[in-house]
Amino acid sequence: MTPLPVHGGSGLLCFRGGAGSRSGPKRREGGRRGAREPESKSQRRRPLCGAEGAAAPALTRAGGWAMAEISDLDRQIEQLRRCELIKESEVKALCAKAREILVEESNVQRVDSPVTVCGDIHGQFYDLKELFRVGGDVPETNYLFMGDFVDRGFYSVETFLLLLALKVRYPDRITLIRGNHESRQITQVYGFYDECLRKYGSVTVWRYCTEIFDYLSLSAIIDGKIFCVHGGLSPSIQTLDQIRTIDRKQEVPHDGPMCDLLWSDPEDTTGWGVSPRGAGYLFGSDVVAQFNAANDIDMICRAHQLVMEGYKWHFNETVLTVWSAPNYCYRCGNVAAILELDEHLQKDFIIFEAAPQETRGIPSKKPVADYFL
Repeated sequence: MTPLPVHGGSGLLCFRGGAGSRSGPKRREGGRRGAREPESKSQRRRPLCGAEGAAAPALTRAGGWAMAEISDLDRQIEQLRRCELIKESEVKALCAKAREILVEESNVQRVDSPVTVCGDIHGQFYDLKELFRVGGDVPETNYLFMGDFVDRGFYSVETFLLLLALKVRYPDRITLIRGNHESRQITQVYGFYDECLRKYGSVTVWRYCTEIFDYLSLSAIIDGKIFCVHGGLSPSIQTLDQIRTIDRKQEVPHDGPMCDLLWSDPEDTTGWGVSPRGAGYLFGSDVVAQFNAANDIDMICRAHQLVMEGYKWHFNETVLTVWSAPNYCYRCGNVAAILELDEHLQKDFIIFEAAPQETRGIPSKKPVADYFL
C-alpha cells in the first residue's frame, strides 16, 4: 500500500486571502491590550446554565464525576495553561474520560450557534493562548476547532492536552474535529512523536493521544447550514449521510473518503483534480455547488492551508478557509483568523498576530528541527 505523503497537512503552500468578505475583519494584534472584547460579543455566545456569571456545568455528557475529580481536572487545566506538563498517569486518565465523551459524537457532529470557528494550531501553544485572549475563554465562548492541533510547533503536547482537558471539562462548549496531522504516521515525521518522547521519556503519552485521534469527529455541521471539515470534499461522498456511515475509529487511511475529508483542497477549476499533496483531491466550484445543494447547506468552512491574511473565500463565498496559527512555523510572517458566528450565522472575522516574544517559552538558541524547514 502506498504510504501517506510526508509533506505535512498544510505544507507551506499558502493563499493570499481575505478578499471577498462582506465586511472588514476586526484586527486584534498580539501584545496590544485595551478592551478585550467588543460590546456585541456577548450576543454571539450561548448563555451559560445556572446563575449569571457562574461557571458552566461540566461533564454533562460524561457524567458521574465526583467534585474531587472535577477539582483535579481544573488544576490540570490551570497547569496546562501555564504550559506545564501533567503527569503521565493524568494523561492516561484524561484520555480515558475523553474517549467516553468522543465515542458518543457523530462523524458529522452537530454544533449550535453562536460559535467561534478556528483553523490549524500546530502546537503553537502561546498563539493558542492569544487566540483565547482575543476570542474569549472556554466556557464563556463556544468553540469549534477544525483539526491539526499538533506537529511543527514547539508545544504540541501542551496544546493538545489543554484542548482535550477543556473538552472533558466543558464537553458542550468545545468541539474538536480531526485534521490530517491527527495521525500516527504523520506525527512520527512532523514532530509530535519526538516531542512526546523528549518530554516524557517514552512514547506512552504519544500512544494515549493517537488513540484519542481515532475518536475525533470527522466534521461538524453548524445549525444545519455550515459544514465544517479539516480539508475538503471527496468524490466518494455526495451527502452528509454518507459521511455518517464511515467507521472513523482507525488510523487515517491512505486513500478513500475518510482520507479525502482530511486532505483535499479547493482549486480554481472544475471537477476533480490530482492533489500535489499525494493524498486527497483538488475540487472545483461545480463540485461545491452540487454538494451544497444536495445537502441544503450554505457554505463549507475548512482549514488545512496557510492563508497569509488569516482567511480566504473561494467560489463566490461558498467555501471559506480559516487559518489560526500566526507566524506559522515561527517564520512565515502571516496573521491568523478566527470566525465568530452569531445566533443568526452572521460572520465576524477576528484577525490576530503571534503572541509577543516576551510571553513565549521558545529558547532563543533552541535548535530548529528539520520539520520546521
